[in-house]
Formats: sequence, structure tokens, C-alpha cells
Amino acid sequence: MDVVFFGSGAFGLPTLEALSTAHTVKAVVTQPDRRAGRGSRVMPTPIGRFAQVSIGEVALFKPENTNAADVRAAIGAIYADAWVVIAFGQKLGAELLEGVFAINLHASLLPRWRGAAPINAAILAGDAETGNSVITLANRMDAGVVLGQSRRSIAEGDTAGWLHDALAQDGPALVLDVLSRFDAGHVEEQVQDESQVTLAPKLGRQDGWVDFSDSAQVGRCRVNGLSPWPGVTASFRSEPLKLLGAERVAPNSERDSEPGTIVDAVAGIVACGDGALRLLDVQTPGKRAMGWDAFARGRHVERGERIEGACPP
Repeated sequence: MDVVFFGSGAFGLPTLEALSTAHTVKAVVTQPDRRAGRGSRVMPTPIGRFAQVSIGEVALFKPENTNAADVRAAIGAIYADAWVVIAFGQKLGAELLEGVFAINLHASLLPRWRGAAPINAAILAGDAETGNSVITLANRMDAGVVLGQSRRSIAEGDTAGWLHDALAQDGPALVLDVLSRFDAGHVEEQVQDESQVTLAPKLGRQDGWVDFSDSAQVGRCRVNGLSPWPGVTASFRSEPLKLLGAERVAPNSERDSEPGTIVDAVAGIVACGDGALRLLDVQTPGKRAMGWDAFARGRHVERGERIEGACPP
């Protein structure tokens, strides 16, 4: 099949790579190059970089507005059997989509978690399972007809960053299956149940808090669901400490300790309002992420010290 691919973020890379092997990618449409990194260098998107380096004869578009008339005309002039859209970052308008079979890979089991941050939302809510959905594009965000889904369990220590990468690797098989069924004329459509819709809004730095007076389950979901971005920031010895991974531990004799108290400095166990958390990975300002054990040795952390969380703003 001839395919046009729309994408910007790294989530779509495994699927684009698979498409470039199994089918013919005629064009790639991505966001314009932006300044990024400490040096503020102008950088292509991950998708743009892959298209330039790893795909041979391919038309590469980097429009500020994909729905502009000249861009519509240029993309529309390229014959394709299907368009595949993954983490593109711009809404495709009705005029652009007219007469096109266009599908989108979304990282949730729709209709649960429509929106910008479905992977984070699933962990924050304590979901036991998530997955990917392939849908048709619709006027409303993530409201298209479901053409296929894949499922994945969420383990106790899974962070949003880890789950992002795992779901990205699950994407190619699902997308290729939907395209194969479409080519054979056997696509099954499932309309989303609007009564089951939940929303996953975009996250920001203001969301990066944790309150240790909550239960260990809530704390685990916040730490892991916000790792690596925006990251939960607590305070240790009056300095910021980003918490990047945690898991619950069974209640012990220290269950009466004040929330935020370090009850085991070696293992990184912190008392919560109900239960306790084991901190797995942390990061101090200007430093790379490290395991708790390395942090504790370097800072000579002692039992009874406190990590101060914060309440929601």
C-alpha cells in the first residue's frame, strides 16, 4: 500500500519504521523544526529526523499550518491508499481529509482517556490495564470509530515514560493489521460509547506534586504517572528532589510514622498516610537521574529524616 504518514513525536517512530518496510511511504508530514535542548539549536522532530536519514525517496513536509490551501494541495497531489496519523500535533481539517482513509493511533483503550496525556492519566488513575486504539479521524478529539485495539497490563512500578515506549512498540502490529484488513475490505467498526468517555488533559509543571499524607497507592500513581514529565518534585533538606519512580511496600512497624518520614534510609522507604512508598529513582537539580541507593550513599541519608511533599495548588 502507498501511505502518507503524519507525526512528530517519538511515539510514532516504531510504526513509521514498520510502514517504511512493509509498505511504501510516499510522504511524511511533521511539525516544523524548533529550537530545543540546552544550546537552543534548531532541531527536527524525531519523525522528521528519521524520514531524512532512514527513508529513501520520500516527500517531507514541515508546515506551520497543515490545513493551509497550498499545503492541502501539495499533500493532496500525492496518491496514497491510506494516511496514518500518530502524535502529529496539528488537527487535520475536514477539507484536508475529504475522500481519504485516515487512521490515528491513540495510546489508550478508547473511549477511556481521550486527550493529550492518556498514558499519564491511566497510571494516575490506578488503571490495571491500558493499550492502543486505532481510530478514524473525527471533528471531535479522539472521537472517531474504533478499528482495532491492543491491550497491555500496567505493573506496579511502570512509569509513564516506560509505558510510553512499550505502547509505541505495540503500535506497528496493530496499525499494520488494520491496514491489512482495510486492504482486504474487512475492517470492523466500533462506535465509541460516549457514556464511558474520560478525559486526559495536557499536563504542566503545576501538576508535579505529591502529598505523602495520601495513601501509598495515590503516591505511587502520582510519582509514576508523572515520570519523567513533569516529574513530581518534593523537598529534601530544603532542596528540590524530583521523584521519578516508586512502588508500594507492605505495612510495617513504622506505620505510625508521620507522612514523609524516611523509615528505611537504605531502601528508600517513606511513610505515607496509609502504607509506605519505596522510592526507586530520584534526581537533584542539574544532575542526572539516579537510583535511590546511589542518592542515599552520596548524601548520607539517615532514618527519621523527612521528604516534604506538597498539596495540590
